[in-house]
Amino acid sequence: MTAEGKVLVHFDSERVSVYRFQGGELKLLRRVRIAFEGISEYEVLAERVGEFCAGLTEFAEVVDNKTTRLHATGVFQQLPQSEAAALVNSLYVDTGLYFNIVGPELERFYLETGMSACGSNDMMEGLTRRELRNAVVCGSFQQSLGYIEDVIARLRGSGTAVLSPPSTRVKPETVGTDFILFDYQDLLKNERDTWRHKYMHLDAFRQADAVVVCNPGGRVGKGTIFELGYMSALSKRVIFTEEPQGVSVLFPCEVGLES
Repeated sequence: MTAEGKVLVHFDSERVSVYRFQGGELKLLRRVRIAFEGISEYEVLAERVGEFCAGLTEFAEVVDNKTTRLHATGVFQQLPQSEAAALVNSLYVDTGLYFNIVGPELERFYLETGMSACGSNDMMEGLTRRELRNAVVCGSFQQSLGYIEDVIARLRGSGTAVLSPPSTRVKPETVGTDFILFDYQDLLKNERDTWRHKYMHLDAFRQADAVVVCNPGGRVGKGTIFELGYMSALSKRVIFTEEPQGVSVLFPCEVGLES
């Protein structure tokens, strides 16, 4: 899923590595020792990470959440959830970048993928080969179903399991209504039953490595905005397919789903 020319940064407990993905290969640009181990205050971590990010203009003319990806392991994985969220929020406000703290299980998956693919024990090698094990896809199924189906096909083509929706075959009797249903869903009992189906979709967020928001032309519908609040509460990684437009409150996210 990693785009050609994108700058990737890996923050570990004792070092930071900067890469560029070019020609289908991961190229190490710089590796420096920065000791994060032993720092318990997220404010101090945010300051040190932010200082390093300020220098990323050396590797790219534009440094933003479309061109640059930050990934963190080691000491960052040990932060309590509230402090991890505060760190992510602080860095987003200061840099405009999303600080993706990779969980230990996903880190192991990347290490195993890299070792299997090219014999490398560099987590980033595995990440560039299969960034998402699984994902949930959101968007306006009424207005953008074809677009969403294309995104789902791209994800599955890269080996990503789409947890929700598992199918986009629409029940014929719901075509043209305000709440379409897919073939794996049963019909509504009443107007309140829409919440049951919505909640089942939201609940899949918990298991997903990321939530991919399909927003052709940048448009973000009211239903998706509601879902974004839930994603934020779970501190879930959010990837918009296009730069979001009309969102009153900006929040930590990435832009661009790569093939």
